[in-house]
Amino acid sequence: MAHTIRINGESRTVDVEDDMPLLWVLRDVLDIKGPKFGCGIAQCGACTVHADGVAIRSCVTPVAAVGEREITTIEGVGATEVGRRVQTAWKDLDVPQCGYCQAGQIMSATALLATNPSPNDAEINAAMAGNICRCASYQRIRAAIHQAAGVTSASASDGTTD
Repeated sequence: MAHTIRINGESRTVDVEDDMPLLWVLRDVLDIKGPKFGCGIAQCGACTVHADGVAIRSCVTPVAAVGEREITTIEGVGATEVGRRVQTAWKDLDVPQCGYCQAGQIMSATALLATNPSPNDAEINAAMAGNICRCASYQRIRAAIHQAAGVTSASASDGTTD
């Protein structure tokens, strides 16, 4: 069945089954390789993309469920101010080790900062809980989120800002 979906600001038409996971539409049909396959059950976060700015797991989202929502992948998130700040912080703090999970981490962090521009550590932990990093770069991820928010880690842990 033909589906027209908006990805990173561009309308794309794909001829796939309604129940095909969005992850496979992105990776295999549209050759958008940023979202990764990790677990296939929405538990690791490697496949995270945004649907109208909300972080979703593309491995369990059927393409038919996308409808008219704007899908943003790691390839397009830098077009937003928050996305640019997050990506810059990731580079500045050299967050990735192996890098496999980092697109999903950045997408979740960007969705968090878009709705909560100054999160404390507890809010970051809650928002990022569904993203697993086998290299355990969680402290650098948290520090990068604080940097992107313009908040120091020490003041963020108690919920106050500079």
